[in-house]
Amino acid sequence: MTPMDELEEDEFPLISVVVPAYNEEEVLPALFPRLYAALDALERSYQVIFVDDGSRDRTASLLREQYDRRPTQTNLVCLRTNAGQHAAILAGFNYSTGRHVITLDADLQNPPEEIGKLLEKLEAGHDYVGTIRRERRDSWWRDWASKVVNRLRERITNIHMTDQGCMLRGYSRDIIDAILESEESNTFIPALAYLYSGNPVEVVVEHEERVAGDSKYPLHKLIQLNFDLMTGFSLVPLQLFSITGFLLSVLSLLFVVFLVVRRLLIGPEVGGVFTLFAILFFLIGIMLFGIGLLGEYVGRIYVQAQGRPRYLLRRVVRQQREDAIPAVIEDDADMKELA
Repeated sequence: MTPMDELEEDEFPLISVVVPAYNEEEVLPALFPRLYAALDALERSYQVIFVDDGSRDRTASLLREQYDRRPTQTNLVCLRTNAGQHAAILAGFNYSTGRHVITLDADLQNPPEEIGKLLEKLEAGHDYVGTIRRERRDSWWRDWASKVVNRLRERITNIHMTDQGCMLRGYSRDIIDAILESEESNTFIPALAYLYSGNPVEVVVEHEERVAGDSKYPLHKLIQLNFDLMTGFSLVPLQLFSITGFLLSVLSLLFVVFLVVRRLLIGPEVGGVFTLFAILFFLIGIMLFGIGLLGEYVGRIYVQAQGRPRYLLRRVVRQQREDAIPAVIEDDADMKELA
């Protein structure tokens, strides 16, 4: 039974805000007042679902304190281990009950005050709302790399996102349900939502510097995320490599024929040895790149075949809504997959 099964239709909050947090004890005290004030100003029913992604600092304790302050509007989902941002968001989706669902990072780089812009588009009938950061406050290399990857992704997939790195996004309930029914082990949530969306839209939002702490997406995680995005939503990389391999094979055959004819006409030559080595190394490099690319696809199949859960639950703290008297539920589980 999912949380959606426990509520009557008139008990659904209009908005669910899912906030993953990993080692954010320095940021949370600044996040809480701004987030709840922004949601109160919307004058709509809402719930905030904080997902502690296996933090090793006081993040879980701070989230529990916030739950005690606002129990009727706060849910707390604690993961046993660090499962990653997207798995944490999926865990939050599984406990969301709102008609509209907003995802928000805990680091305050996306101001909570911008949620109203997304809600306006969702209430206008759009089932997916992407966002574009007006002025990015990231380092120059992250900004540059993001632009390059965005252009590359648009060319090899059917996913059109101007700013894929901004996780302040809005989803309708049917899109959330479709995402939860997906059985992919590794996926990029905004891209998956875009594929399921029939009426997507993008809005421009503000972007701020981190209040405190460090980014949870170092370079190697960004590379891994983009590999997942490219290989998870398109076969174009494999097709391009196949075409490249075919063209190189044709050119290599023509070059061999040229060398044979030249040897018959001119005789043995010593010159050109280093040129041949350069060509050989180039072809070997192309081959190794192709093997690595093929390995990415095979790796995805391997992970999917293992059938491991996306995340492990440690505790869920939320109010029981079936009774007139609120009661706290603390569900402990060694392992839980998405419903």
